[in-house]
Amino acid sequence: MSFTKIAALLVGTSVLAAPVASAVAQEAASRTYRIDAPAQDLADALIALSRSTGMPLAAVPAALRDLRSRQVRGELTASQGLAQMTRDLPVHARIVGSTIIVQPRAAAIVSQGPARSSPSQLASPERSAAIATPEAVQPTPPPEIVVTGFRRSLDVAQAIKREATGSLEVIVAEDIAAFPDQNLAEALQRVPGVAISRDGGEGRQISLRGLGPSFTRTELNGMEVLSNTASGLDSRGGVSRSRSFDYSVFASELFNQVVVEKSYAAEQDEGGIGGTVALRTAKPFDYPGNTLVLGAKGQVNQYTETLTPRLVGLASARSGDFGVLVSAAYSQTETIEWGFRNWNWSRMNFGSGNVGSEIDPETRERLVNAEGDERVWNSRAQTYGSWFSDRERLGLTGTLQYDPGNGTDISLNVLYGRLTNDRQENVIGNAGSNGLSANDVTGTQVVHDIVIDEFGSINAASVSGVDLRNEAKPTQDQTDFWQVALNGRTMLTDRLELTTLAGWSSSQFESRWQRAYMVSNDHTVSFAGMETDTPRNSYDFDPADPAAWALQSLQFREDNIESEFYNAEAALAWEVTGDSTLKLGGEFKHFENSAHRYQKNVNNVGGLANVPTMLNPHSSEIDFIVGDVPAIFAALGQDTALNESNLLAGTDYTVTERTFAGFGQYELDTMLGDIGLRANIGVRYYNTRLDSKGSSVTPNGLVPVEIRNTYDGFLPAMNVALDLTPSLVARFGANRNISRPGFADLSAAATVRVAGYGGTISAGNPYLAPYTADSVEGALEYYDGTRGSIALGVFYKNMKSFVTSETDQLPYSETGYPLSLLEEGQDGSIIFNFTRPINGPGASIHGVELAARRNFDFLPGALGNFGALGNVTYADGKSDVFYSGTPYELPLTDLSKWSVNGTLYYDTEQFGARGSVAYRSRYRKGDGGNGNIGEYFSPSTVVDATAYYNVTPRLQLRVEALNLTDERIIQYADGDARRLMTSTVSGRTFTFGGSMRF
Repeated sequence: MSFTKIAALLVGTSVLAAPVASAVAQEAASRTYRIDAPAQDLADALIALSRSTGMPLAAVPAALRDLRSRQVRGELTASQGLAQMTRDLPVHARIVGSTIIVQPRAAAIVSQGPARSSPSQLASPERSAAIATPEAVQPTPPPEIVVTGFRRSLDVAQAIKREATGSLEVIVAEDIAAFPDQNLAEALQRVPGVAISRDGGEGRQISLRGLGPSFTRTELNGMEVLSNTASGLDSRGGVSRSRSFDYSVFASELFNQVVVEKSYAAEQDEGGIGGTVALRTAKPFDYPGNTLVLGAKGQVNQYTETLTPRLVGLASARSGDFGVLVSAAYSQTETIEWGFRNWNWSRMNFGSGNVGSEIDPETRERLVNAEGDERVWNSRAQTYGSWFSDRERLGLTGTLQYDPGNGTDISLNVLYGRLTNDRQENVIGNAGSNGLSANDVTGTQVVHDIVIDEFGSINAASVSGVDLRNEAKPTQDQTDFWQVALNGRTMLTDRLELTTLAGWSSSQFESRWQRAYMVSNDHTVSFAGMETDTPRNSYDFDPADPAAWALQSLQFREDNIESEFYNAEAALAWEVTGDSTLKLGGEFKHFENSAHRYQKNVNNVGGLANVPTMLNPHSSEIDFIVGDVPAIFAALGQDTALNESNLLAGTDYTVTERTFAGFGQYELDTMLGDIGLRANIGVRYYNTRLDSKGSSVTPNGLVPVEIRNTYDGFLPAMNVALDLTPSLVARFGANRNISRPGFADLSAAATVRVAGYGGTISAGNPYLAPYTADSVEGALEYYDGTRGSIALGVFYKNMKSFVTSETDQLPYSETGYPLSLLEEGQDGSIIFNFTRPINGPGASIHGVELAARRNFDFLPGALGNFGALGNVTYADGKSDVFYSGTPYELPLTDLSKWSVNGTLYYDTEQFGARGSVAYRSRYRKGDGGNGNIGEYFSPSTVVDATAYYNVTPRLQLRVEALNLTDERIIQYADGDARRLMTSTVSGRTFTFGGSMRF
């Protein structure tokens, strides 16, 4: 059925369903009253409204429990006052004839007006009668079970989800400045369809319904934002310059609600095929009065054994129609990741003199003379390492709010976030001039023993004449994020509402590091266990002996990334009838992302007497010496200042996007017989102009280039929710949406990454079309009051013009880039990966979600305070990735076929505890490179736990434990051969402390 036909059907339905009011009812509806009601218990507010208007009240107790009304003030009609009083609450509130009807959203199907209401539903001015329970209302939890803390947050989230038209998930704070997890990404992993990636012991980015972080939009206080940081490990991408939002930048205590919008509606900004994550900071009128909360915790990691602080404070004050709120959160965390790392794998040959007489003739022939795909695969560098980080996170918010209670709500929100990392990377590997890190072995190395598996991978070997290299790299990086957002909403007439948004956000990332290389030559080394998750190296000398090492070279780098958004939006919502609304809106968005990378290599620095060294102070498989980098630079008098003359080719590109958009959306909230119907249908138009600036390779060298591309489109969307029974909700949605390609893909430049084994050239393509997806989804959800729920959902996305990559391996001399970019000792024959993005033939993804939650109130005594929630998501999708012109069908990047989350909780007014487990199956992170087909992360299972004790109603003590099993993060190349790249652990983290509410 076309969108036009569906729209006509919905409009017709609203006309047929609209009640025919009498003349008396029309006169009552137009009469105005002086209403002055503060934010209070919803039952009390409704009774006051009933007294003010003289209208009887029919209310369902289950609809009013634990809800607070909004402030209402002004000369208003009864309908206006009721709408403002119940705005954003999970109730169906309306005036039918001259009676105020308030019911839970699903219970609205019980009656359609006073003629079908039982006498007990019609309220007298007395509260007891106002909330009398009708027979048709579903049972409520036993009165002895008090909903508090974590359980209360689940109740509120469930009510919001149930009321929604489209598919969404909600997380709300357990208390003021007390989000249910330490990190936003870790809180989101409990949501059905969400899987997270971890770095440095923390959740960092999310995947939603099988689509990676770049397919998920993030909004903060109504406007799109972007913030990037870096990983301490190069194998995880190092500095992150992408559309993937780094949730580790923000302290979770700054937020009181996160909404994951899985369905798309025309009124939403385009750009998130996976979905949209909407973050919301607290506002003064969220609380009933003046509020002050202070909290302090200490935290420690098992490998650092250093106690570090986590502090939070929030103060909110209201005076009449005005309110002000400020909050601050600060934390310091020390973490260590340590383990084993290879610099990927590559095919190689050995020279005839590099194979010892101990090797059998057949293996010798393969090592020396094999060609093409018959060559063996060897791991590069076989490295032990530790990656330490001293991380500080600061978040500040400030909000001014004007809410006179007459439908007007204006807020100015300011947020500042700062994330700093003081890192130290120390590694030792077989990576000297005669190492085991190049494409071929032709130096002094001689292999004496070797184990090759069925995939041609060398899993173990003993080699003499090997040069080792250690690296010490201290890094200081910082992300500064600012947002200023002005949100407004007001009623222009009793049926016409205006909403506006104007905002600016900025994210700036800066990183500086220095590195010292030291070498120890001519050793016999052995490695084994490459087919396992914990390989082992052995050496014929003591790597912790300073006398065994000599200074080789220095390197230092500076990175800078800036992202900036300007947003302006306005929309009108016209209440066509009591059951239908028409929305029209427009938006302007300007976004710019720019960056540069400066780097300098200093070779031939040998000869420094008494090179300053230190024993690696962090956890590692073995003890080894590294250079004391600050002392070395000081002893050499090395200036670390960098400028444009040190620019790395291809890193200074800028991507600017200017977008105009407009939408029209029709909404319906009515009854079809005994079935409640909520629906929205609309279309969005967008027009984007892309400007990409960078440098291109020409016969005359690198020259500036600027490319402009313009694209536009229409995005239809429809969402329908049917309340089939008081407990059963069915949802259906269909839409088209886009996601814009990554910045590197759109670059007018090519980035050159040089390493000892060769390197990678990644070229951009500003003419790429955006990802476009047509999606359908459906769900059936059963709600058992506030006790729990179970939901089954399915989804399918057909993505057109899917952006994929094409990778070739070729000598550097054939790339056209100058030889001056190579490292010392390299020439044009060294093999490079040359990767470029292309619009592929398309891809699809489909999946199933099952989520359930239940309070165990059916159990006797204290057992009734237990409860559980969990979800399972299956998703599957593939796309073609090209290697030297040959397509390979691989899983979509960041897609885990299975993600499973479960939480068992115990919750009372005084004490609560919970344990959570999160599992995600393996997922592909990259294309692999060097001829490897894909790059993957292994499955992971993470276990966390927390407990609290309320000493008094104002004082709470809390203890938390993260990553209780010290889960290993494993990364490998090639999906079939599973060649290990990285295997690290980051330790268990424990926190303890308390909060005080005044």
